Amino acid sequence: MPIPNDPIILLSYVNTQLRDKYSSLDELCSSLCVNKADIVSKLSSVNYEYDSGLNKFV
Repeated sequence: MPIPNDPIILLSYVNTQLRDKYSSLDELCSSLCVNKADIVSKLSSVNYEYDSGLNKFV
């Protein structure tokens, strides 16, 4: 299943995956075979940054 393209839907999807399945963004990206820089860039465009301590985009 491809990840959502819309940044706001992507935010919800990624944060849910991080909460429910993955202990880090690196683990999520590796497991889903997606480019971490692409996710970070897309979510940065809507003013969200990954917080590794919280393991979510805030």
